[in-house]
Order: sequence, then C-alpha cells, then structure tokens
Amino acid sequence: MTSEISLSTVPAHTRHGSNIGQPLTRRDGVLKVTGAATYAADNHPEGMLFAVMATSSIARGRVVALDVDAAKAHPGVVDVMTPAHKPELAMDPDAKTNPFMFRLDLLQNDLVRYAHQPIAVVVARSLEAATEGAALLAPRYEEEPARVGLDADESFEPAAIGIGSPARIERGDVEAALARAEHRLEATYETPAQYHNAMEPHAIVAAWDGDTLSIDTPSQGLAMAQGRLAGLFGIAPENIHIRSPFLGGGFGSKGLVSGPQVLGIMAAKLVGRPVKLVLRRDQMYGPVGHRPPTRQTLRLGFDGEGKLSALHHHAKTVSSTFDDFFEPAADISHTLYAAPAILTSHEAVRADIGTPLFMRAPGEATGSIALEGAIDEAAFACGMDPLAFRLKNYAEVEPISGKPFSSKALRECYRQGAERFGWSRRTIEPRKMRDENGYLVGWGMGTATFPALMFQAEARAVLRRDGSGVMETGAHDMGQGAWTALAQIAADALGLDLDRTEFRAGTSDLPDAGIAGGSAHTATAGMAIHNAGADVVAKLAALATGDERSPLFGAGNAGVVAREGRLHRRDDESRSEGYGDILARAGLAQIEGKGSAAPDPSVQETYAMHAHGAVFAEVKVDPDLGQVRATRLVGAFAAGRVINPRMVRSQFYGGMIWGISFALHEHAVMDRRSGRILNADLAEYHIPVNADVPSLDALMIEEHDPHVNALGIKGVGEIGITGSAGAVANAVWHATGVRVRHFPIGLDDLLVPAAA
Repeated sequence: MTSEISLSTVPAHTRHGSNIGQPLTRRDGVLKVTGAATYAADNHPEGMLFAVMATSSIARGRVVALDVDAAKAHPGVVDVMTPAHKPELAMDPDAKTNPFMFRLDLLQNDLVRYAHQPIAVVVARSLEAATEGAALLAPRYEEEPARVGLDADESFEPAAIGIGSPARIERGDVEAALARAEHRLEATYETPAQYHNAMEPHAIVAAWDGDTLSIDTPSQGLAMAQGRLAGLFGIAPENIHIRSPFLGGGFGSKGLVSGPQVLGIMAAKLVGRPVKLVLRRDQMYGPVGHRPPTRQTLRLGFDGEGKLSALHHHAKTVSSTFDDFFEPAADISHTLYAAPAILTSHEAVRADIGTPLFMRAPGEATGSIALEGAIDEAAFACGMDPLAFRLKNYAEVEPISGKPFSSKALRECYRQGAERFGWSRRTIEPRKMRDENGYLVGWGMGTATFPALMFQAEARAVLRRDGSGVMETGAHDMGQGAWTALAQIAADALGLDLDRTEFRAGTSDLPDAGIAGGSAHTATAGMAIHNAGADVVAKLAALATGDERSPLFGAGNAGVVAREGRLHRRDDESRSEGYGDILARAGLAQIEGKGSAAPDPSVQETYAMHAHGAVFAEVKVDPDLGQVRATRLVGAFAAGRVINPRMVRSQFYGGMIWGISFALHEHAVMDRRSGRILNADLAEYHIPVNADVPSLDALMIEEHDPHVNALGIKGVGEIGITGSAGAVANAVWHATGVRVRHFPIGLDDLLVPAAA
C-alpha cells in the first residue's frame, strides 16, 4: 500500500470550489458507497494468516488447562499463542507511565479478570480453521465467585476521576445552603452499563519485517498508538507504520490501542507472517472499554420562586479490579446551573469486568440524564414550566469556577428550540395530553453542554508551481466527515479552491494530528492546518514582496492576502500574482510550511469554554401496554464556527439518536452469578433502528467565540447526547406521570393504574 492516503482521486463531480462554511457532501462518500474505501479488515497481504481469540467464559479465576494439542491437530491451524508460548514483550502490559496508558490483557499469565478476556490466540490458514481451533482448546478453569455491580465490594473515593480530575469539588457551603433552603429535593438515578457496538469491530492486519512493523487498524490516535506499541515491542516509533484511513465508528473505543489489537501483532511476530485478527461482536463486550453503570444522588435546595441555592451531585461508579478509570458523572453539574453552593463527589467499587473507558460523552452522558431529571423534578415541585425554571437558574458565569464563558448562546438555543418545537402549548401537569388515537403524549426538555477542548497537533503544507496545494496531517475520520471538513479548512488556509487542494491523512508517517476524541478533532487538527497554511503563504509572500520583478514588491508593510491561488496586495487589489508565477521566478518547484496547534493555558485559566444546546422531545405512550415511542426531537445547538453545516447536522442527529438509545434502549444485562453479559450481541443488546428514530430537527445557532481558538471552532460530536437523553426521559414522565429514575425506561416501569 502507499505510505499515505489521499483524496485527490475523488471524482470531480464530488469536489467543490468553496471552503469554510459550505454544506459540502462528503469527499469520501463515493468511495464508501462503491466499496472502494478500504477499512482495516479489507486488507489481505500476501501470505496472510487468520487469528481468532479464545476468550474466557468465567469472570474470575484462572485457566488451569488448554487442549493445545487438539487445536494444533486441526489441519488448518498453524500455531496457538498462549501464556506459555508467545513473543516476549519489552514492557510489562500492566505497567502504566501516563494517565492515558491502561493495562492490557496480553496473555501475561493464566489469571482471568473478567468474562471475554483473551486467554489464547489461534492462528490458521482460514478464518474457519482458526475459529474451530479456538473451540478445540476447551479451556478448564479454577473459578472464583464473580464480583459484579454497583454493590460488588466496599466503596472508596477514587484518587482521581476521568483523566486526572479531582473526585470531589466544592464551591460554597452546600450543607448550610441545603439547611436554609425553603424547599429541598433528593432523587437517586441509576444508569446501566453500555458497550461499544460500532459497525466496524476492532480489527488489525499486522506484518513484521525484521524490527519494522506495518499495520492496518482503526485508530482515533495514530501517534499515541505508535508510541504505545513502540514501548511494548521495544522498537523505535518511526519503525511502526499505521494505516487508518477509514473507521467504521470509534466513539472513544478506538482512541487507545486495545489488547486484541496488540495480540494480533504478537501473533504475526510468533508465526513470522502477516496476520489478521477481527473481533466477533460478542468479544466487544469486555476488552475494548465500555460505559460503566452509575448510581447518582442529587440533592437540590431552592426557594418558592424556583431559585437554586444548593446543588449536590454524588455519583457512584464501577471500575475493574486491575485498573483505574472512574466515570466522572457528577462533573456535569459544574457548569449548567447558577447555584451559589455546589458540591460534586464520586465514589467507586471494583468488579470483575473489563476496564471501563471512554464512551461517547464519558461522564457528561451519564451525568446529564440524572441532572436534567432532577432539574425537571424541581421545576414541577415549584409549579414552574421546566424551561422557565432553567432560565431562572441560568448561569451567566461558570458556577463552579466563577470564570466568564468564552461565549454562550444558550438563551438563544432555548428560545429558538422552544419556538420550533411549539413548547408554549405544553401543559405543566403530566398525563394531560393525548393524540387522536388515545396515546398519552409527553413533552420534555434537556439542556445540552460539552466542554470545548483542544489537544496538540501538527500539519505540513505545500504550494506547488502548478498552482495546486497539499496539506498533510495524520487525521482520523470515524465517519464524522473529517476528510471533508479538514480539507475545507486546508483549502481556505492555502487560499485555494478545494479542487486544487490535495488533503492527505490517515497514516502515522504524516504529522501528528492529535487524538480524535473529546469532540476536539476539528478544532485541534484544523488549527494545525490553518497555521501550516499561514506559514507557507507567508513564505510565498516573502518571496514575492522581496522581488523587484513582482507586482507585489514592497508590499511588506501593507501585507498581502491569499485568494484563489493568487496573492493580492491588501491596499491595492489590482496588484496580484499567481502562486505558480512567484515560484517559477524563484526557480522553485514548490514551497513548504509547517503549523502546530495546542491549547492556550492563559485562555484556559481565564475562560470557561463550552458548547451549549437545548433539546425538546415528544414521546407517545400506549396507556394500556406502556410502550413508548419517541416521535419528535428538536435540538438547538451553539457550537462556535460551523465548518460544514451538513456534517455538523449529521453529528447532532447522531448524538440525539444516542440520547434516545440511552433513555429507552441500551442496557448490558449482567448475570450476577457468573459475571457474564447475557445480551452480548445486537439481537438482544437493544439499540435504535430506523423505526425507533423519530422526526429529528437540529438548529445551528450562530455563535462567535473569539477566545476558544483562532478559528472559533467548538466540538459537536458528543453534545447531542447530553440534552437528548434527559429530554426523552422527562417527556416520558410528562406523558405518564411516572418518574422513572433508572434507565433504560421499560414497559414494566410504566404499567401502573390509570389514576397514577
């Protein structure tokens, strides 16, 4: 394969000459619908073998026997990798040297720490042979009782939650404020374990050539993966070439290298041939991260007019017995409502599960459905409309820190969203609205927020004598449209039409684009691209303005502007020169520039930076059967500068659908006796299908943010969940009068007497 992935060969009819702010169709769309887009598992290098993981059927204990001889006797099996027969690693997979490094199960011993843990890898000439060989291993165990659930063990306060955040943060005296409050509300909400189910499971095709490693694998962080693998195998990062042009969904699960991916590399080293390993759907439930369950208690104090005086948000969560990731669910309460006294606190237990990790809006998704439910309860207790209650407690500055917001258009989100939805026709009392068929109708709302993050990134820009340009950065497209949005930024930065700009991304030999996570990829990679473009244009301008033969000579003080492949004097637009002419006269075939991006600590210390939104939901409930259907969602979101409205709307829709899923569908059911997940497939692990998705409407509220970054970009990938899940849950209450505080909401929760 080539050393970089480029979209320069996309058919001409999919390319456009406009750049930032235009609703362009996906540049990779034709490749995907025609099957020309190559995902990791589509690669078949010469001599490739197939690997299949054997995984544990117990949650705790040790493997005492594997019938390796039986597996090797299979005519298609080449080798079996076990703790006793595997390549040596240069680094202990249980070692941790930074907060983004998590422990991996790489057959280091015979211990079993959770169900579906890899216990062996069978390598064979065909997928069928490898699968049959794995079954022939017939493992025997020494089993111990599984520890499961939120009450699995003695709880403790974690040293940190998320990635290094304090487990407890307080502003003001919450207990004193609660004691003085005219009204108090206490409610406990529970959210279930949820597991990653991207369309593309984790996969890897790995090949060794001496100490050089070439792999195809889905990755949200190429440079981080390169560094992690370099440490594990004791080779230089530059000796590892990762290709990841397309991902069939990531959502956090592909942000870090997982154990199964490393096992595929180990298997290739063991047999000395290229190896492909692809997870089965059931194997996604364990070794590649998930969202853990939570139990959240909210205590609110407020006066008779609905003004909050105290907010305590306490979250209990679960992590594995061998690693530390604790869902920061309560931290959502830092930023939304203007209580003078706020306390967020966390506790945790350990259970025999794979380590929970990042799952779309980690912390915010789990925390917001509880917070928005409690706010809804408080509004009703005051006899207030839920929107009026939220406006009464609108935060003009970030409540927990007192910092001003870098920008905040939430009031406008409330106004436009409510108007589009028709919120003014809502009754305050529940169970008062019905449709023409007699179904109960409920309207609910939720506030959306997500931090506006940025990471570090680099990019390289080239302008060529033929008037074209190249932008290179190791960016990641998980299906969110990065190939298109980042190319738009690149074309704008280079002063070229999009069809004259070649955008290269998706491989580790390109400049590090940072991690595609935290809804920060467009801002992070986009700023590096923007700065690389500015650098190369500045170098080209220096050539022209310093050359007496150029019409731009002497324009240094006035400056020049790049547009449509030409440099124009700012003080005299009639004086301009094409890129090709400048380079030709200088005797250059091309000129190169570089750019980087990183968050500005001074800005972070000064401002609270968030995207905001408001989601309004309608549900209909069968009064006899308790069946719930979400029928309409309207979301209004303010997320800074919009690079591509078509892509952004798609992201909002995805988040809103995930919110429906959170409230009504998703739930990993754990067998408390065995510690195994009972619904580890897409037949019984319910997610919304087309019939479950209602009419969606996403409004993009104009917002200019001069502080968040030079481009004014905030993230949009995760914010849609944070308002939608609570909006749907609140709508169910409004329809039925039944306040369900555990999720997903089911039929059995709503089958109550009609008078209830």
